[in-house]
Amino acid sequence: MEATGRDSMIAPQGSCYRLMLDRLISLFRDIPAGRTDTDRSDDPRVAVAALMYHIIDADGVREAGEAEALRRTIAEAYGLDGNELDRILVAGETAERDAVDLYAFTSVINRHLDQPGRQELISLLWEMVYADGQRHELEDNIVWRVSELVGIDGPDRVALRQRVADRLQARDENDG
Repeated sequence: MEATGRDSMIAPQGSCYRLMLDRLISLFRDIPAGRTDTDRSDDPRVAVAALMYHIIDADGVREAGEAEALRRTIAEAYGLDGNELDRILVAGETAERDAVDLYAFTSVINRHLDQPGRQELISLLWEMVYADGQRHELEDNIVWRVSELVGIDGPDRVALRQRVADRLQARDENDG
């Protein structure tokens, strides 16, 4: 299955994408009950959205394509739409704006994701880095810091970046 059209902007291709998406959905589908809209401090969906907002805003310009890629990625990863998707995105953007460091988000990630899940998260963050078609050094630095905080070492981080870049380049060559 090859990603096309609107989904091809950030979507990994083939069964690898489906496996990654299924894994993320299963990891986050059962968020603890009893959470209110105002208490999302331990919601990994909000933490991931906040990290993604931090990345797309790092270069000082939030392009429409980046915002759409973020929205689509969160919707697909968590099976969200409508008001619940909007609430997660607003909570993530607010949390990112109010945060003083990345630890508030990475500590939530560490509590809720195992090592393969964290690697998949880093791949998704690389997708956000490339959402505007280029890799800005500040965005790169954020993924490096997040990787360190969630226990992904340098060689794995670089390998994940290269896989995402290669996949996107192949997609662009096929589209062109």
